[in-house]
Amino acid sequence: MLIVDAEHAAIIGSDFSITRMTEHDLLEVVEIEEASGLSRWGWEAYHAELQQKGGTLMFVASAANPAAGVRLSGFIASRLIGDELHVNNVAVRDAYRRAGIGRKLLERVLTAARKSGASAAFLEVRASNEAAKALYSRCGFCVAGQRRNYYSDPPENALLMRRIIKRSA
Repeated sequence: MLIVDAEHAAIIGSDFSITRMTEHDLLEVVEIEEASGLSRWGWEAYHAELQQKGGTLMFVASAANPAAGVRLSGFIASRLIGDELHVNNVAVRDAYRRAGIGRKLLERVLTAARKSGASAAFLEVRASNEAAKALYSRCGFCVAGQRRNYYSDPPENALLMRRIIKRSA
């Protein structure tokens, strides 16, 4: 069961909590990014996104019982452009995968986007990444197109996925 703690803008689960990303999270965010094989952004890019005035929706999942030297279990980085949300990166540490953290991160960013007036969300995913495609499908995303040779290292096509965001009445 999840509890929304409005005072701290956190979603708290039995094993993790989700809060807005801060500069203090960036070393672990980059560590998770590198271990996950995501296209490299690096510390500077995440830092620059955090410095933007409005439009960024970046959250981290913190483990309730962190291992030594590990505080974060995952993160999501996204940006609002007009009435569209673009999900740039989602990653969860290997040890915390298949625990619902990726889904909760996506749900959190989609809720924030809806409250900000977004009507649709978009993301790209490697065509071969079956686990990510399954997660995105479970979260309501559908394939809307393909971007040829979108990824390098290794070269691969991306699937463009889209989800309509229903506005609350």
